[in-house]
This record gives sequence, C-alpha cells and structure tokens, in this order.
Amino acid sequence: MPVPMPDDRPEAPYLELLARGAPAEAYERPVLRARADKAPADRLAALERAKLLALRVRGELEGRRRREAELSALYETAHDLAGLRDLDAVLQAIVQRARSLLGTEVAYLTLNDPTAGDTYMRVTDGSVSARFQQLRLGMGEGLGGLVAQTARPYVTESYFHDPRFQHTHTIDAGVRDEGLVAILGVPLVLGSGVIGVLFAADRRARVFEREQTALLGSFAAHAAVAIDTAHLLAETRTALAELEAANEIIRDRSRVIERASEVHDRLTELVLRGGGVHDVADAVAEVLSGSVEFLEVEAAPAAAVDRSRADGHAVRDGEEDWVAAVSAGGELLGALVLRGHPRLDPMDQRTLERAAMVTSLLQLARRSAGEAEQRVRGELLDDLLDTPDREPRLLRERAARLRADLDTPHVVLAAGIEAPDTGTPATGPGSGPGGPPGSSPGATAGSRSGGTPATAPATAPGSAPAEDAEGRRRLWSAASHLAATRHGLAAARDGGTVLLLPLADGDTADALARRTARQLGTAVHAAVTVGASAPVPAPAARPGEVAAGYAEARRCLAALRVLGRAGQGAAAEDFGFLGLLLAGTREGAPDGNGVQDFVTRTVGAVIDYDERRGTELIRTLDAYFAGGMSPARTKDALHVHVNTVAQRLERVGRLLGPDWQSPARSLEIQLALRLHRLASAVGY
Repeated sequence: MPVPMPDDRPEAPYLELLARGAPAEAYERPVLRARADKAPADRLAALERAKLLALRVRGELEGRRRREAELSALYETAHDLAGLRDLDAVLQAIVQRARSLLGTEVAYLTLNDPTAGDTYMRVTDGSVSARFQQLRLGMGEGLGGLVAQTARPYVTESYFHDPRFQHTHTIDAGVRDEGLVAILGVPLVLGSGVIGVLFAADRRARVFEREQTALLGSFAAHAAVAIDTAHLLAETRTALAELEAANEIIRDRSRVIERASEVHDRLTELVLRGGGVHDVADAVAEVLSGSVEFLEVEAAPAAAVDRSRADGHAVRDGEEDWVAAVSAGGELLGALVLRGHPRLDPMDQRTLERAAMVTSLLQLARRSAGEAEQRVRGELLDDLLDTPDREPRLLRERAARLRADLDTPHVVLAAGIEAPDTGTPATGPGSGPGGPPGSSPGATAGSRSGGTPATAPATAPGSAPAEDAEGRRRLWSAASHLAATRHGLAAARDGGTVLLLPLADGDTADALARRTARQLGTAVHAAVTVGASAPVPAPAARPGEVAAGYAEARRCLAALRVLGRAGQGAAAEDFGFLGLLLAGTREGAPDGNGVQDFVTRTVGAVIDYDERRGTELIRTLDAYFAGGMSPARTKDALHVHVNTVAQRLERVGRLLGPDWQSPARSLEIQLALRLHRLASAVGY
C-alpha cells in the first residue's frame, strides 16, 4: 500500500495552496497555526522555508501568466497595425490594452503639435474629467514635458509631491480634477525625435515595476508605428495631389508612387495570409528591382544597424547597399539589406523602412505563435503513442528541448487515482473490462487528454463526477511535476495519466513503479495505482514500443486492481507466472496462447455453459472456493438458497467430472478461474 504523506511534512500545506491557486495571504496561515500550537523552532523554520519557496513558485507562475497576457496583447496590437485603417481605433486599442495589462485606473496618450508649439490629449481611457481630457500642455511642462525633453520614461509615486518636473496651475488643476496620484509616462519615439507620450496612472500611490515600464514602452512603440504609418499615408495622398498639378512631377514620381502602393498592398496581403519575413524580402526586392535579404542579428552589419536604429531610417552601407534595422520595443530583431542600389529614391527608402516595420511585426507574431504552438501542440508523449512512425531525428530534437534523452532506457507507466475511502478507481486505465489501447474500439490509443474508455464506468461507486475530474487534475499536475524533475514526459490519457520515465542504472521497472505510486499518492493525498511496462531500450529509435509498453502498463494496472492491490505499483515481472499474461505480445514476451489453452482445457466447459444458458456457474465456483468450499458460506456470498448452490455445484460436477473437488483438480480449477478473471480485466 502507498505511504500517505504525513501531516508534519512542512511543504504539504503549501503544495495544496499552490494546487488550488490560493491568494498570497493564505501562505501565512500554516506558520500562524504552528506558532499557535507552540511548534518547535526547527518546525517553524522549516515552514518558513517552505513558505518562501512556495511563494517563489507562485510568483513565477503569476509572472508567466502575466507575460503570456502581455505577448497576446502585443500580438493583437501588431495585427491591428498590419490592417491599419483607422488611426483613432488603433490608438484607442493600444491605450485600453496598456491600462488593462498594467492594472491602472487611467491610461492616456498625448501628441505634440508642432504648429501650436504645445502638446494635447489624443486618446484617454478610464478618464472621468472633461477638463483633464481637454488639457493642452506647453512643451517642457509637467511629467509629460520631462519625458518629451529627455526621451526617457519617468514615473512618480505621488505627482503633487514630486519636484523633478515643472508644475503649472493648468496641469495641476486637470490632474487634481481627475484625482491622479501615481503616473508613469514613456515617450513615443519616431526616428530620433519624440512625437508624444503614453501614460498609465492610478488614483492612489503606487510603485510601477521595471517590467511594467518596458511593457508600456512596447505599446508606445506600436503607437509610434501606427502614427507614422498614418503620416505616410497622408504624405502619399499629398504627393498625389501635387502630382496632379504638374505633369512633369507626375512623370517623374508616378513610378515611385506605384511602387510604394504595390509594396503596401503586397505587404498587407502577406501579413493577412500569414507570410514570413523572407516573403516580405522577396516582395520588396521585386518592387525595388534589387536583392533584398533578411539577416539575423548576429549576421547583420553592426555599424549600419546601429546608425539605422539611431536615425530611425534606412542608411547606406558601403557603395551599393542599404540597411534598415528591424526592431520592436527597443529589441533588435535583425535587419533588411537592399543590395545593388548606389542611390535610393526617398520614397523607395521609406518603402524599405516600412518593410522593416512589417518584418518586425511578423517576427513578434512568429515568436508568439511559436510559444502558443509549443503550449497547445507540443505534447511529445502523445505523438510517441499515437504516431510511432515519426522521424527519430525530429523526436530527438523535440526531446532535447525538453531536456529528455530518448536514446536511453525508459519505462512506460500508467497511473490511476483511486476513489476516496473505497479503494475503487475513479475512472481511467483499467477501470473497466475494456482492454488496452488498440485492443478494442472503446480504448483506442487516441483517447488522450483524460478520455475514458467506452467500456469503463463513467463514475466509480462513491465518487461524484466533479470529484473524479478534480482527482484526475491533481494526478496530472503531480505527474507533470514528477516527469519534469526526472527529465521524462507525462500526458493525461484514458481518464488517467501516462508517464515515460528514464530508467537509471541498477533500477528496475518494478521498483520504479512502486516508487512512482508512492510519490504520486503522497502528492495527491490519495491512493494511486501504477502499472509499468518492461524497459523500452531507446524510445526515439523504436517509438512503436512506447505504445506497446503503454498497453502492457495498463494491463498491469488493471491486474493490480483485480488482485486487490489498488494503491500499489508493479510491473509484469512482479506477478510471477501471471506475468506471462500481462507481458502480452511485445517482442521477447510469450504470446500467451498456452495460458488461454489452460483456461479452456480446465474450465472451458463451464464458461461455455454460462454463455449458452446465461447461468452463473463460474461466479458460483469463485464464491465456493473463496468460502473454503462451504455451501453455507457460498449461499451467503451469492444471496441465494443453499439448495440453489447445491444444484449449481451438481451441474459443475457433471461438466467437469466427478473428481473436480479433489485437491489436485481443485487447485487447477482455482488457478484457471483466476487467470480467466485476470484476462477479462486486462482485455487480453
């Protein structure tokens, strides 16, 4: 039986808090309870250490969720920019996403007005004051003026008590009317100049973290791209109007305008149909009649890239090359290099720069899509089980990214959680008479992600469906953690969990199964039964053996439950002669025909009689031998009259012969009954 986790383990309460996503303040309660119980100092110290580790894990999980939300928002913003039609809608979306991700009460964006020599509110979100929404600030005034002057982000925890920037009556009145206290501002940089400021603000004192400043800076970069794109479109329209007034200018510039329009349309089409950075380079090369290449950061000419980033434009590199830096949010992603152009028309230069902007958006989109693909479809173990014909080289590469070595011996383990206080399986592998994957339509190898074989009961006695789902979720969480620490793989499958763990030198499959059952049972606070396969020498080289090993592991899991060993772990080697049945037809294992022949030869006549007549002679024999060959105990077990038992045993005697109760014959019959019951349970 598994060893349950003792209550005095210091990490136990914190694992439970992590599993149910408890708030941070809940992590103080175990320490407070221990102090109230006057626990010894070493116990309190252990609880404090466990608390700090648990809070660190919780913080890491919260950080990952936050980064995922940030990447998703940046991807959505990039998509908005790719199909830019309405500048106001794009800027409003950027401000709303910035406010949502930073968790502030207000977010707003100001733009510089070169004509009036001041700056004005362009977009606000969360603002309630009409005076604040109509503010116009002189250049250099307020926190926004400081950001615009220095082109650097600034943050204040308390606006009215911060002497670093110039306070004016107009600005202070608007801020006071809005009720703002803490303000973060980042510049909207276009080229080498600041065109505006993006703000996030709260109506209470608050400290903005460095990551939040960087995130707001990324949104500011997107806003600058949107504004620049709108300006480019406006410049194009102005140029067209001027060309209409002068035929000579029309002849000189028509080719350039057509090229710019073609590039814009082609780049838009590429983005919408999911094209890549090399597609963008090919499209620009065709339009500009030159050779365009996208270079990674390490391969790009460093000096030219630095000048392009500083100027915000494409720059000449040598006699005939032009370089446009590809960057986003201050991060350098590579460069577009145009070759074979001693001189470049300004409009063509802007075309190259716009292509670099589109390339940066595509690079960010590709990165986000790659992470999503890895989260959603990166289940290497499912692929090993479902598609064993995968290329071994690809399997090794994917495994290496997970720090797993599929060229060493591994063991496939099928784990199922038992229903509380009943010793019965909640659901999952081996919980019903259905066979292993591939043995029946109800238990195919594709029934992944917690699916229950069709032949298994939907709910075990004594456990509600919601409890079953929660138990499977806890089992999957514990198995995933165990696989990560052991450099193995784990997947939710057939209502339970399957693991592929490396087998250390000197270890055995049976010992690994018992150890895994104890570890998982301790983690989920419930009995966990684990069946193991024989070692798979090299899963990457012979992926088909992983599915066969899974089938064998499920048969062992079912056998443990049938034999009353739920909550334990075992491999076929642990069952003695029963291992002949459980090992199945894997390479090097007996085919099992001798076992079936023995069952048929010994009690086949009784089995056939039950199938033809619908009687219960086999069940009666089981109860008869279990009751020490006592008719009285047999009738109590079956809840029938003793005469019914006598009649059934008389029928058995006619089918098996008069000596069926002799010591030798009765031993063979009991063995055959157990093999018959076990073969039915594991789907042999």
